This record gives sequence, C-alpha cells and structure tokens, in this order.
Amino acid sequence: MEIKRENLIATLGGEEAVARMDSEAKADALEDFLSSELDKILLSKDPFPTVAEVEQKIPTRHYRMGVGNLFVAQAPGAKVKILPPMPDKPTLYDFFALRFAPANHVLQSAALAMKNGLPEEIILACLLHDTAQALMKADHGYWAAQMYTPYVPEKTAFAIKYHQALRFFADAAYGYEYPDLYRRLFGEDYVPLPHIRADYEMLRKHPWYDAPRLVTVNDYYSFDPNAKVSIDPFREIIARHFKQPKEGLGSDNSPVAHMWRTIARPDMAL
Repeated sequence: MEIKRENLIATLGGEEAVARMDSEAKADALEDFLSSELDKILLSKDPFPTVAEVEQKIPTRHYRMGVGNLFVAQAPGAKVKILPPMPDKPTLYDFFALRFAPANHVLQSAALAMKNGLPEEIILACLLHDTAQALMKADHGYWAAQMYTPYVPEKTAFAIKYHQALRFFADAAYGYEYPDLYRRLFGEDYVPLPHIRADYEMLRKHPWYDAPRLVTVNDYYSFDPNAKVSIDPFREIIARHFKQPKEGLGSDNSPVAHMWRTIARPDMAL
C-alpha cells in the first residue's frame, strides 16, 4: 500500500505534534492510518487494475512490495528508526514488543479466533501467522511456518504455512470470498502462482484443511482500526503450546535460529 507522508502527518496534527510523539506512539498511529487507508481501498469504486498495470507501478516505488517491515521505511522520504536492543535471551514476548509491534492485526486475528471458540492451536496460528512479515512479505506464510516449526504444534505450523495459499481461493462454506484488495494489489486478471495452486489442490483433500482455512477467515476480517488488543489474553495458550528455548530465540542452535537473529538485528550488514 502506498501512502503520502503529508497525509499521514496531517491526520496526526502536523509536524509539531508528531515531533512530540515517542516511537511506539508513531508506530501505532501509522498502523491506524494504514488500516483506514485499507478501508478506503476496499470501498473504492475505481476499476481494478490489470496485472500489467500493477507491474508498471514497480519502478515508481521507493521499496519492493515483498521486503520485510523492519528493512524499509513505510513512507516515501521517511527514514528507518533505531531499534531498541533485544534482551540477552529473548522470548516470543520480546519479539512482539520490540520487533513485531504494534502487531495489531495478528492480535485482532487471534482475538477473533478466541471469540469464535476455535481450538488453541488455531488461535496460536492466528497470533503468529503474519509476524514473519517483519522479515519477508513475499511467501510470508512459508517463511513464518519455517520460523515457528521447532516451537509450536504441528497443526499450528501447518495452518500458518498454508493460510497463504488459501487466501487466493474462495470458500462459501466458510464465508470466505476472494478479497477485492487482492484484485487491487495483484490485478483483476491475476492467476495464483503454480506452487500456490498446487498447495490449494493438495489442501482440498487434506484432513487438516480447516486449520489454514480458519486462519484465512480470521485473518481477512481483522483490520479494525479502532480495536485495542494486547497479547495478555494469549499468555496461557503461549505457555501451553510455544516451546520457548532457555537460551533465547536465535541462540538455541535450532535450524531457524538465524531467522530470529536477523529479525533481532536487521541492521547487521554481513
């Protein structure tokens, strides 16, 4: 989503008001602004672009759409900020507070899943499903599943991985429609990539189909700019289902420790 910095600043009361805000307040304000802009996109009456028209916009941006949130300034002309240091033995809570924040969308998603009475494995999947976008947006479901596989139940990792594929395919039985946002982002004539189509065909016959499908349902409908959520309601679920390494995430010598280290220290050049 492209935004104009001056529009964001205007909604916050001008440059002077923004200068008085701390980093967390600015992050929350940006998240709210993006949510509002998303609503405008969804309600827009403008015709959907084609794939070719979407591709023509690539050289007009100051960033690539698939880059992780930690590695690029969100607004044209903006600068990345200095990140607070991570603890010596960081936990999942530390990453939520210091690298994934404000994380309103995934917190809303998990809260909706909890309200809907879904199993704890699915609630946890909703809580974690988009957090890898701090590292990489492209194929983020696959990145996230890999990042969490050593620490969560198998079905949770499965749901996280394949929610990405199921987003592109409607399912009336679950009340899930193909989002208009995707038509605007990818083009109205967009055809899902071969690996997405292949995974969808596999999932249709899989006994765990409902796991990633429930993430998509509780994903797409969780962009309320007025919702105030925290990680506190999910602490017991995390304690039961997340295997926090005693050495700290990124220091436990797991196959994915490097991913956590990269999120912890995104300014390391080598």
